[in-house]
Amino acid sequence: MILPEDFAAHQSQQDVVVRPVTTRKELALFIRLPRKLYRHMKGYVAPLDLEQKDLIDPGKNPVFRHASIRFFIAWRGSEPCGRIAAIVDPIAIKTWNEKIGLFGAFDAAPQADIVSALLDAARDWLRLQGMARMRGPVTLSCHGESGLMIEGQDEPPMIATPWHPKALFPLVEAYGLSKVQDLLTYRLVFDESTDARHIVPQTLRPGEGRLGDISTLRLSKKEIAAQGEVLRELYNDGWAGTFNFVPLQSYEMTAMINQLKPLLRPEHYVQINQGNNPVAMAMVVPNVFDIVSDLGGAPSPLGWLKLGARLVRHQFRTGRVILLGVSQQMRGTVLGALMPSLAIAELLSRRDALPYDAVELGWILESNMPMRNLVERLVPTPNKVHRLYEGAISPNAA
Repeated sequence: MILPEDFAAHQSQQDVVVRPVTTRKELALFIRLPRKLYRHMKGYVAPLDLEQKDLIDPGKNPVFRHASIRFFIAWRGSEPCGRIAAIVDPIAIKTWNEKIGLFGAFDAAPQADIVSALLDAARDWLRLQGMARMRGPVTLSCHGESGLMIEGQDEPPMIATPWHPKALFPLVEAYGLSKVQDLLTYRLVFDESTDARHIVPQTLRPGEGRLGDISTLRLSKKEIAAQGEVLRELYNDGWAGTFNFVPLQSYEMTAMINQLKPLLRPEHYVQINQGNNPVAMAMVVPNVFDIVSDLGGAPSPLGWLKLGARLVRHQFRTGRVILLGVSQQMRGTVLGALMPSLAIAELLSRRDALPYDAVELGWILESNMPMRNLVERLVPTPNKVHRLYEGAISPNAA
């Protein structure tokens, strides 16, 4: 395997060739390629190949039920040096009312010719599908891993959060793609000052004072399918009309719940009701990197035994807050403005049951100032920044 630092020496000897993935063997290479490219880079921690397979494999990821996706691998001679996916999502196109194709699963040795060749391949395939613009990276949908990492390479790794070397994004921008939105992540450390920084007055607590008809629910393993559907409806309602939003389909939520079910406890889920009507939600997902980071992407049999024991003991120290949102009917109201704060306060109150040292709040759109103002009262600056890019696809380009 040619290591990333060796690519410059070989660049003048052999051109980069990008070929579509056509076999199961090539798909397996596509899945594990980031581990091969980045393993010697500071800050990179390999996710489980099994986890990545759930994202990439057509038999695992439900996005393949409605989207057309093509995978490509870049080669320099006999050595793979990058990968990319090109995606046409008809639900996204209908929602945005624009012919925007997506690119994603984007990983490469940070060399200009590799990056350009991969983006060319995705662009050309999207042009053949009739797309006018391309946006990304996402893996493999707007509900999956999103953005190119701009800042935070040395931060602790987090579940469903992509990692890229810092040298990669200048090459994407030099190619001609433009930033359309940054996705911000904030690390909230649980210490003695946390509650002091997030005070909710007694009269503004669920079931009390002016919030007498407000109540909170936890996750029920027996009712998890029904709660998943409520969560999906809340998510689709709460985020409709925001940048890059695509409605989450019922089969996508079912797959997500099935994947996360072994990790989840009742305390991980907050549903806020007004009377019997769900109006806000939040979910914490345990950080799988807490129990796999020393095992490598492909654990040995002993490694799998260690992983199983850690999972049973719930040896997680951090988590990620996802799907934090408020229904449309509450937007623009005083109560609606309180809902994210109440959801965070409810999660904080469960720290004894979920003894995490910290959680990450993300991704938060750079343009979502109400949410940023709330979060930045607790954490002034993001610890990770991921960027979405977009560019026109010229119909006459080669």
